Amino acid sequence: MTPEDDSRAHTARLESLWQGQFGDSYTTRNASAAEGRLPFWKELTSSIQVGSVLEVGCNLGANLRWLAELLPPHQVYGVDINHSALAEVRRVLPTVNAVWAKARELPFRDRFFDLVYTTGVLIHQAPDAVEDVMREIVRCSNRYVLAGEYYAETLTEVPYRGEEGSLYKMDFGATYLEKFPELTLVKKGFLPRGSGWDDLTFWLLERR
Repeated sequence: MTPEDDSRAHTARLESLWQGQFGDSYTTRNASAAEGRLPFWKELTSSIQVGSVLEVGCNLGANLRWLAELLPPHQVYGVDINHSALAEVRRVLPTVNAVWAKARELPFRDRFFDLVYTTGVLIHQAPDAVEDVMREIVRCSNRYVLAGEYYAETLTEVPYRGEEGSLYKMDFGATYLEKFPELTLVKKGFLPRGSGWDDLTFWLLERR
């Protein structure tokens, strides 16, 4: 196999993993993930002008729950590839637009949202696919991009639930800035374990 074939196979394997029982188990484990996250979203939406948002990899809607309260009805979107998670979002958050889509193939027009973001999703992409996912995120953003992910100075694989090649840490903010020169850093921070998050570093970026 060529390196390109290996990369495509890695990406396809991870997408299949998250669509199936592995993804269902993650959804079950994270049923209470929304607790404690309101202060972050309230502060963010009061500090920048945002009328519409898209979360890439929304799972059960732990973030969308709060954004649906803070933003106009039907202006909050989430995409995921796990059908069980999306069904629960549609049941619990009827004003949220929950859409099945792959992170690297977002079904929206260019610059359709004021903010497009991930929290704990880029870490689960194949390293060779991260730039493709970022490109789709930037394409769909009219102004802001937010990444909340595990940080490491260099690409570092982390063992995860017995599945090799399924979690990677890196400097996602630096990668956005390197690959997409139209972005500038607005804010960088840390969301510690016990605050509703899981030791995530976040980068808020703005399109010029």
